[in-house]
Parts: sequence; C-alpha cells; structure tokens
Amino acid sequence: MLILALLVTSCNSDNKKNNHADYSINKENTALDPQLKDSYERGKLVYNDLCITCHMSNGEGAPKAFPPLAESDYLKENQEASIKGIKKGMSGEIVVNGITYNSVMAPLGLSNEEVADVMNYINNSWGNNYGKIITAEDVTKVIKN
Repeated sequence: MLILALLVTSCNSDNKKNNHADYSINKENTALDPQLKDSYERGKLVYNDLCITCHMSNGEGAPKAFPPLAESDYLKENQEASIKGIKKGMSGEIVVNGITYNSVMAPLGLSNEEVADVMNYINNSWGNNYGKIITAEDVTKVIKN
C-alpha cells in the first residue's frame, strides 16, 4: 500500500520534470478551429500542472510505469475511456503500443471543461491528431455512461 500511495502522490507532485522537448500544436488543427486552439492552450496549462510528472513533457511517459500519450494507440482507440480516466482516475492493466501497463492514476479533481481541454491538448500534441474537438458537454455525456 505504501508503494501505491507513493506512486499516486508522485504523479501529482509539484516537482515537475523537464525533458526540454518543445512540441507544438498540430498547425492544421488551429488554422481551421480557433476554439480548438483556445482549448489546447488551456489544456496545456492543466497538463503542465498535473500530468507532466508521469507522462513527461514529451508525452512519452515512463517505461513500464506510466504509458505514453504521444502516438498512443490506446488514446487513439479509447477516447471515452481516456476521458473517464482523466475525470475519475484509472487502475488495472492497459496495453499501449504493445506494452502492458498496470499503474494507478488517481482522480485529478478536474472540471468537465478542464478534462475536455487536457484531452484536446494531448489529442493534438506530439504528432497526435486524434479526432474532433472535445467539449465539456462531450465529457458530461461520457461520464454519465
């Protein structure tokens, strides 16, 4: 239990890791939708505050501990599960890019708008181009199911 508690608290640590990677939004998305660009920028702030410790600044995660978000087949194919994971937390095995992860992600206490914003950020960063813009209303619908 102590190890589990340590993992959960370390992922929400105020000590942020910086891999000095500079990834920007996929340009084709912002040219078409200013709403996406605004959501992306808000999501980047949330990501840098709460997610970067485990998933890293480059979205590559920590090998065998925390799954990558960059070019993640799981994220691409499981948008609703990803939204639920950000909103409510996750535990148990998942397979990402052929590698099994069995970690715990604690609920982050985010509003539905913050969940939508961080999803828009990760869906459009590090080479990802996963789907249309996600809104707070979309998050509400997913959480109710």
